[in-house]
Amino acid sequence: MGALPDGYAPWRDVFGCLRDLRVWGPADRVQPLDGEILEEEIEGREDDELVALEFELIYRAAAAAGAAAENAVVQSIAQAGGDLIHRARIDDIAYHAVLARIPVTSIRMLIARTPGSLAGVEPIMHIRPQSVVTSIEVNDSDAPTAPAAETSVSEASILALLDGVPIAGHPLLRRHLHVEDHFDLERDALVAQRVHGSAMASLIVHGDRNRPEPPLPRQIHCIPIMGNNDRFSPDRLIVDLIYQAVLQMRGGEQPSARWVIIVNISLGNLRRPFHGQLSPWARLLDRLAYQFGILFLVSAGNVTGSFPISAFDTRTAFEDATPAVRAEAVVNALAAVVADRRLLSPSETINGLTIGGRNLDWVSPADRASARANVNPFADLDTANPSSALGPGFANSVKPDILMPAACEHLRVIGSGHCVAVSPPSPTRGAGLKVAAPPRPGIEGAEAFTNGTSAATALASRTAHRIHDALEAAYGQEFLTLSGTHRAVLIKALLVHPARWPQEAAALVKSLLGPFGKGQAPRQKDNIRRFFGYGLYDADDAVACAADRATFWCVGDLGRERVVDVVVPIPTAIGGQARPHSVSATLAWFTPVLPGRKSYRSVRMKILEPDELDRLAVTGHGGQPDMNQTNRGTVYTRQWSGDRAAIVTEGMTVTLKIQRDPDPAAAVDEAVPFGLAVSLQMPGELRLYDQVRAQIQPRPPQRAIP
Repeated sequence: MGALPDGYAPWRDVFGCLRDLRVWGPADRVQPLDGEILEEEIEGREDDELVALEFELIYRAAAAAGAAAENAVVQSIAQAGGDLIHRARIDDIAYHAVLARIPVTSIRMLIARTPGSLAGVEPIMHIRPQSVVTSIEVNDSDAPTAPAAETSVSEASILALLDGVPIAGHPLLRRHLHVEDHFDLERDALVAQRVHGSAMASLIVHGDRNRPEPPLPRQIHCIPIMGNNDRFSPDRLIVDLIYQAVLQMRGGEQPSARWVIIVNISLGNLRRPFHGQLSPWARLLDRLAYQFGILFLVSAGNVTGSFPISAFDTRTAFEDATPAVRAEAVVNALAAVVADRRLLSPSETINGLTIGGRNLDWVSPADRASARANVNPFADLDTANPSSALGPGFANSVKPDILMPAACEHLRVIGSGHCVAVSPPSPTRGAGLKVAAPPRPGIEGAEAFTNGTSAATALASRTAHRIHDALEAAYGQEFLTLSGTHRAVLIKALLVHPARWPQEAAALVKSLLGPFGKGQAPRQKDNIRRFFGYGLYDADDAVACAADRATFWCVGDLGRERVVDVVVPIPTAIGGQARPHSVSATLAWFTPVLPGRKSYRSVRMKILEPDELDRLAVTGHGGQPDMNQTNRGTVYTRQWSGDRAAIVTEGMTVTLKIQRDPDPAAAVDEAVPFGLAVSLQMPGELRLYDQVRAQIQPRPPQRAIP
């Protein structure tokens, strides 16, 4: 290459990275992982047997061009001996796909990337195996325990569950669910197989039944999207099914659940781990979140395959190791296979919150003894479950967002040699969350035990509802008259706000995985947030009112390239004491999205560092993602802490500036909703809350920022 003019050096670097420059073709339409799955699926099948595949078309904005492309694909499918099952086109997310059954002999040609096969059809962008839902297990059925005393339950649902068909008549559920069988899936779903929807509904309504809590005060709106055997419908594209379900609830002139602002999706596509490219399902959730003002809570996914632990060559060595040595070995083992433990679609969603699994439950010591056939990898460590899928998310954003209890997951040793191989076992009464379950012989209204990120997500949804209940109780109509969108985005901020990295576990990851040396702190934090996101979460603490802590909140709308000031009063109780204290702030928003554009997340916001930090004697806390890492999604959170005496005068305030960053590539002019949570805390200083409350005067709702 000859000399380049000034300013063109970056182009030289781009071309220096090219390895295979070609037009889009068969090798791109059938990705390696998809090819491997298809090979497994057709193994041993007859040549003329039909197998369902999903064909995602290159999206054409012009309807006529899209129809012509679809007709060409359908004709090619027919020529290959296949037949069309379902089609969907969703313009808002640039999605156009068909579901078709294809003969095994034609699939073999696809796998071989033969140009004359369907892999060579020009309008097709991707060919993938049909989506398969992540499953859960419930085990150790038990006779039912008495539910909490009956209280009135409101029919004005604010939370929806898109899941399997629940056992609506179960004693724990019958007063608490409103089931809308929009897709007529209930009639074919055998009662004994209604596991997933029943378990998730139980966790949302009651929490873990090992630890009885009051049920939620409102009914849960349930739309089944899985039928018999808790599986996706074999004749529908799951993306379209979710789309139609949400439109039924919130769209049109007569929505069936107009008040719903929280939607639980404890589901994922087992065949679609996240590899940098947003799935259509995630794009759909992002669009619906902004369009309808819905907070989607999505499970990160479970990776239940076995993995080796090189530090031990026998089961005995693994069992006999000290808890600290065993924990180090397991963390190193997970880090060695991190590329195979990615998030499952649609948990890469930008506008939604992704929930990972925390290695925690409330099993009694007597029942815990029954889990000793397996090995607790983290006996003395509060951390993520070994099976919980790991981040990061789209554009290297922080994912999962938070970790919620998913049962204390033990590991089963399945082999040994040069090293032991382990895998997560099924849930049991000794390591599980207790939920409503299908009836068993002689047991009506049974309960059983489950685990995993699906369960963690249901507990996160329950916590989101409890936050709404607490705000409603404290502020009444002042809170309820806020728009649903503002309430949803505020709950999003308040859900992430109390999350913290577990100090001991984060230090372990840092010490084992590094990297080490000067200037490596951002990369060290990359490794930590891959496991923990923004951190572990204590639902009770998040909802509780404490005398030594005050939490403020506000909502609003921020126009393009605008800044809004939020003034926070500082109590004098914080001043003059050389004691640990902190200030934390969490900003959340719903962004419009631009499918197909680099600036997909079209609106970026952040909290500017307050000028008063020196007077408060606080600095950025080291145990959190850095500012660049937290600025890649739709949650921006910062913590400042210190233990020197603050200089606080009567009437002192701190001004937080909420800034919407300029983004010329996106050029989105509309005002975007945001929610902000701010906390002041000084452990043990019991005057703090009362002083803050005395300083706060009732204020009118914040006006929209044009």
